[in-house]
Amino acid sequence: MSLYGGVEGGGTGSRMVIMSSRGDVVGRSEGAATNHWLIGMDECVRVINEMVVKAKKDAGVDPTSPLKCLGLSLSGGEKESVQRDMEATLCRLYPSTSQSYTICTDTFGSIATASARGGVVLIAGTGSNCQLVNPDGSVYSCGGWGHLFGDEGSGYWISQRAIKTVFDAEDHMKEPEHDVSWLKQRVYEYFNMKHQHDILPYFYGDFKKSQIAGLCRVLAEEGKGDPLCRSLFYSAGQVLAKHIRAIASHISADMLSVPGGLRIVCEGSVWKSWDLLREGFLTTLYPRGGIEVPVKEFTLVRLTQPAAIGAALLGAQKVGDELSIDYSTHVVELYHHAIQRQKRL
Repeated sequence: MSLYGGVEGGGTGSRMVIMSSRGDVVGRSEGAATNHWLIGMDECVRVINEMVVKAKKDAGVDPTSPLKCLGLSLSGGEKESVQRDMEATLCRLYPSTSQSYTICTDTFGSIATASARGGVVLIAGTGSNCQLVNPDGSVYSCGGWGHLFGDEGSGYWISQRAIKTVFDAEDHMKEPEHDVSWLKQRVYEYFNMKHQHDILPYFYGDFKKSQIAGLCRVLAEEGKGDPLCRSLFYSAGQVLAKHIRAIASHISADMLSVPGGLRIVCEGSVWKSWDLLREGFLTTLYPRGGIEVPVKEFTLVRLTQPAAIGAALLGAQKVGDELSIDYSTHVVELYHHAIQRQKRL
């Protein structure tokens, strides 16, 4: 029986599945981050192989028996040169992992998990990214440039802005729009700080992007009543909507005309705070007096299955196999919105 593997790799953690030729998930595993830009290529492929071995054992198959194909949908997996290097490194160091590979960025796996005919994914987790895949195969992207000059609307972006807001207030550089006391207390508590300089090792010493992004979860869970905290998530909703506006003109008319309108797959833990993001998202997507977008109706959906399934499906397609999948069981609706059209008198 042929087996197909898929890995959903992020900047915080990764998940893997093994699927049978019937489309059933027969093995699963989890692992550490697999963004090679953050951890290096050798560590990245080590984690991947470790997950493959665990998933094979979970499936009850010999760990030394190669998969027919392994699909890797990874944060940081955009460049073809990196993909070639990663495949070569896996083949050299771990020859029993898989017979074949297909490697892509994390957005492709999410879309392939939700639909066989393309779609839109908007990632807001540790980092952020947006991608459109039309039914004809054309691809358009916005964002995905990492924490140094991107990741807008992500957990890291929200956390960094929270810290900067507190420090700007303490330095008398910029007066915050609301009282900073609550936010300052949460920042100091999360990083175990007594003085401002205590933050420096987290950014300039042992930097861990996921650790800094973790502050966002605290703010989301505890800060709904704080106006300054709410303003951070409002801003995140704004920049996430800008991703959709950026790709809107390229979206296929067929994807806009289906029941429920454009379906947007929302990946990442920041979407758990949709109630805090919603107002900023809607007012930016549909600004009063601003440039209109062709998206008159949309439905936000969350995946109920790991994007590793989509990665496995992409791998199967590469070797010419099609697995039987019921995509309707892979998503759940988060939010639906339609512009009310005015009736002519």
